[in-house]
Amino acid sequence: MPIPHDLYDVFRCVAHHGSFTAAAQALGYTQSAVSRQIQSLEDEWGARLFDRLPRGVRLTEAGRVLLPHAEAVADRLRTARAELDALRTLDGGRLRIGGFSTADAYLLPRTLAAFRQRHPAVTVTRTEGNSARQLALLGAGELDLAVVSTASGQRLEGCALHHLLDERMYVALPRAHRLADREVLRLGELADEEWIAASDRPEETLMGTAAGFRARSTVLAADWIAKQGFVAAGLGVTLVPALAASSARPDIVLVALHPQDSPRRAVYAATARGLAHSPAVAAFLALLRSVAGTVQG
Repeated sequence: MPIPHDLYDVFRCVAHHGSFTAAAQALGYTQSAVSRQIQSLEDEWGARLFDRLPRGVRLTEAGRVLLPHAEAVADRLRTARAELDALRTLDGGRLRIGGFSTADAYLLPRTLAAFRQRHPAVTVTRTEGNSARQLALLGAGELDLAVVSTASGQRLEGCALHHLLDERMYVALPRAHRLADREVLRLGELADEEWIAASDRPEETLMGTAAGFRARSTVLAADWIAKQGFVAAGLGVTLVPALAASSARPDIVLVALHPQDSPRRAVYAATARGLAHSPAVAAFLALLRSVAGTVQG
């Protein structure tokens, strides 16, 4: 049976004071309680640790051998208690987060800035990649939280999902475009446009949310800065989700896409299913929800 760690504290205290009575006073125990605990420790080790003298006690040879080990145990436990306290109070520890590209444009930077201001002692690391990659890392235990997204009707599996927002879509147009002054656009009005997309497979792009619409894509660009550059040059139009709207360059115009043409894209914070949240994860998740509430819906 493992020895309770508090027995080592009693043993160290008796060794320091040279008396069961003095140790009991220092620990707030009765003298008989201290005596019983030392006897339990001696029974466990099978050796007498103290010689009982008329005035106090004195370490035996076995006690002198055990004492430095008891000190080491106490030091390790003090360190462990301090580290656990730091995790609980967010005065230390780590947080591993990930997110898809447009989450990195608005949601994660603002959340991370607020988190660092409140909890500067927590070490935060971040990974980039699409939602599938983030979920794989989360499932492998390499992330504590990931911001992921899905178009309506798709499912994210193998994790616990915490809904953050439903993104609306915008169409990015050159400033001189004939429809640039509109407030809302239907896809049918853009049927003759050249579209800039990340892939020539619609299901792998934001256009996959637009049922029944087949965009003509002649320019492929996965990077948001590149897409905006092509739009500004008049080479086509592209879809921009709400999370990326704040980073739009000044020489393009964003016009809201009619919701009937493009269902809103759900954005979630994903955590490992069935695992308790650390205090850092709980704090970051609360801030994510707060920042998500500022996104234009």
